[in-house]
Amino acid sequence: MARFSKNGKLLGRPPKVATPVARAVTALQVVSTNPRIRPPEDKQALAIGRAMLNFQARYDAAGRGKRTAGWQAPSSGPNTALAGLQTIRDRSRDSVRNDWTGESLVQKWGTTLIGIGITPRFRRITDKARKLQITDLWSDFVAQADADGVLNMYGMQTLVVRAWLESGEVFARRRWRFLDEGYKVPTQIQLLESDMLPIFETDSYEGLPKNHVIRDGIEFNKRGRRIAYWFYKEHPGDSIVGAMPDPGALVRVLAADVTHVFEPHRPGQRRGVSIFAPILMRQRSTGDYEDTTLERQKLANLWVGFITRSLPPFDPNDVDSDSLSGLQRVLDGDGNGLVPLRPGLIQELEDGQDFKFANPPEPGTTYSDYIRTNHLGTSAGGGMPYELFSGDIAGISDRTLRVVINEFRRFASQRQWQIIIPQFCQRAVEWFVEGCVFANLIGTDEADAVRRVEHAPHGWAYIHPVQDPQGKKIEVDAGFRSRSSVVADSGDDPDLVDEERQSDDDREQQMKIGPYSAASEKAKQAVGAQ
Repeated sequence: MARFSKNGKLLGRPPKVATPVARAVTALQVVSTNPRIRPPEDKQALAIGRAMLNFQARYDAAGRGKRTAGWQAPSSGPNTALAGLQTIRDRSRDSVRNDWTGESLVQKWGTTLIGIGITPRFRRITDKARKLQITDLWSDFVAQADADGVLNMYGMQTLVVRAWLESGEVFARRRWRFLDEGYKVPTQIQLLESDMLPIFETDSYEGLPKNHVIRDGIEFNKRGRRIAYWFYKEHPGDSIVGAMPDPGALVRVLAADVTHVFEPHRPGQRRGVSIFAPILMRQRSTGDYEDTTLERQKLANLWVGFITRSLPPFDPNDVDSDSLSGLQRVLDGDGNGLVPLRPGLIQELEDGQDFKFANPPEPGTTYSDYIRTNHLGTSAGGGMPYELFSGDIAGISDRTLRVVINEFRRFASQRQWQIIIPQFCQRAVEWFVEGCVFANLIGTDEADAVRRVEHAPHGWAYIHPVQDPQGKKIEVDAGFRSRSSVVADSGDDPDLVDEERQSDDDREQQMKIGPYSAASEKAKQAVGAQ
């Protein structure tokens, strides 16, 4: 029974009011019992209850507390996440054109992955004469492979790497040639920028087969297999195009005549993203900071010094009197006042005047450290050691540098054998073989053996010119590896190296030099006599 005071106030504790947590627990109990029950009065409690689930035992990264309140990570698919891809490409290319950090990344990666070229070795061809003929055919194809007539095959490999890293992807298209056009192998390869394949989706399009769809410019059949690519006939940067390209502006190219070079980061990803995507903002901000600091120093150093005085004794009625110095005014051709300076000049000042040199501000003692820290992040985002990226090896030992370079070479080898070789080099070899078969230069019975080549990337240079070869020699002597593998690691052909060694030995015997010279023979005889 309720009790009241003399003033009419209720005595005792007030009745318990259901707190949001209590109402949330009650609502969750109702839901857990019967998920279909959603009382209208418990909507707020249900929302609070669901929010409380985020505070249960889970990963901290999945929490919704204050630490992650501003972290709005969208849940997007591998292709929806590519929205704004053209903007990323444009800014990446601008970074390579105008920022040394962008050019350095692309340049160093091209040198690392390709070097002077990734060459095929026709190891399945055992007949030496026939192997030499096929090698000569490949050499002819290398010289004439570029459909644009600018580079050879190995130069195209470098261009493929540059375009892939800069734009995120690049396409290579096979172009057949007539037998009477003067090409030894009647096929060429045309490199196409990523812009040549428009990003659009449709289920019906002029020339599109039934049950086929176009996703991001790529045609798929109902089983999800790539069937064709819909390329622009001309580069879209030279004309104005809309969201849905005009059918007359596109050409359908079968997937058998196209290879798509890109590095997917998520399963099901259809198009490539530039390696500059995660570091573009850092590059831009760092570049702006460097420019503003340089401009500040330029402006500050425009001032040599300042003349101060307590009371300038000048006649205000004298138009030729300088209000600053009290002396006769000196004017230039435009009527501007001058204080002339000459080497060795000693200027005597008037009474009360003083001259103070300008003291422009320095960039700051932490400027270089701050810039270096930013470049460290840029190089790491680009997948390259800072020392190779910037050329700054100050304060790093040769042993540390060896560890860094060895790890980087492992990453580079991964990209060689997972991206460049299967997506471009091997496809180029297959197109070369098909062109030779078409021209009756290779028989159908040996086409498969010619196609199964052994790709040889350009070898890595020794970090230590003495210790590295000695270590490999110890491995060969101990039987841990073959001599041919050591030669192959350097980018040379073991068969060719053995032939050269044999040729050198025969020539030395014939000319009686080296170990076959008269002095060597006398030394051997002296040792034998002992």
